[in-house]
Amino acid sequence: MSHSRTRTLARMAANFVQQYGRPRLRRLIRLLQRNESGQLIARELEVSRERVRQWKNAFGKSVYRFEAHAEVRRLAGLKPRP
Repeated sequence: MSHSRTRTLARMAANFVQQYGRPRLRRLIRLLQRNESGQLIARELEVSRERVRQWKNAFGKSVYRFEAHAEVRRLAGLKPRP
């Protein structure tokens, strides 16, 4: 991440904390980590879904993983997942 991008991110996070408080930033992060809907988060924080989307894109990244069903893994000759 570039130095200017890091400064921008730090400024955005600091602005969030100043306006909403550190507990709400922790809550936002937890909700995003649980993949809660933007609508639910927006309602809880009393902001728009667009604002939640902007925060989500600015404060972290989404990582998606494909997990094959056990029966499909068996048919493919793959080991079961623990």
